[in-house]
Amino acid sequence: MNLDPIQDALLASYQRDGGINHLDGVNLPAQDSVNSLAVDVMHLLFPGYFEEAGLTKEQVPQHVRRLLGRIHARLVGDVVKCLRFANENEAEQKAEQRVAEVLKALPELRRIVQTDVVAAYHGDPAAHNVEEIILAYPCVLSISLQRFAHLLHKQAVPLLPRMLTEFGHERTGTDIHPGAQIGTHFFIDHGTGVVIGETARIGNHVKLYQGVTLGAKSFEVDLDGNPVKGIKRHPDIGDHVTIYAHATILGGETHIGQNSIIGSNVWIMNSVPADSVAYYKGENLIVRSRNAQDQFVETAETLHWVI
Repeated sequence: MNLDPIQDALLASYQRDGGINHLDGVNLPAQDSVNSLAVDVMHLLFPGYFEEAGLTKEQVPQHVRRLLGRIHARLVGDVVKCLRFANENEAEQKAEQRVAEVLKALPELRRIVQTDVVAAYHGDPAAHNVEEIILAYPCVLSISLQRFAHLLHKQAVPLLPRMLTEFGHERTGTDIHPGAQIGTHFFIDHGTGVVIGETARIGNHVKLYQGVTLGAKSFEVDLDGNPVKGIKRHPDIGDHVTIYAHATILGGETHIGQNSIIGSNVWIMNSVPADSVAYYKGENLIVRSRNAQDQFVETAETLHWVI
């Protein structure tokens, strides 16, 4: 087969169809490098779980030093690329400073990740032991990497946090934006199809099931029709909330009150009071108190009390 015509056509498309070329630009983080970083972070957070050979207590200091050195070098290199992409001056110095802040937060990150494992163990009767959860539950990878990526997000590092969470998304089907703020004891059961947006805020002891979306109602646009960035678009979830499979909760002003239960397949765009249960009865969304017989009924026309 003569490949010359195809090559010529591709080269012509690079000249003609801009926007998806990155030629003569700054060097960007390589996906393989980011994937290796994600793997090393998981090894550092959960020592002894993902190694080919067993890890003894005597080997831990050397193991941690080796991983930390590798993570530091890779992080600094990739953060420098990200800052240069963002046209920041003194990228090397800023990268060292921001990476130092991220690495100093790792012990606290491990404390929080441990609460997620505890939440998974107590939240799933099918879990036989902690080892099974860490090795086989997709939420451990997706939540742990999101929490690490969130540290980079807070340091205003572009590109890299999203690339890290995408590694978890690709492996688990769970898409959590690195900007989302998540409390302790967070559990996502099954995980496939879960989407959590950038400005979502999730309290402590929250449990989600597969297919849950914490998304935006719509996008505000500027005079040129471009989406407005940096505004609150995604909901807040209070402490001790359970959201069952395929529920969709939308809007930056939407708040799910603490101790509430959101049933499967519901579509919510208004706030739900604390201590409530939300579910469909026929075509109506019922939002009732967990402690009384009073309830809301939301129809296509109105939201009113039923006693």
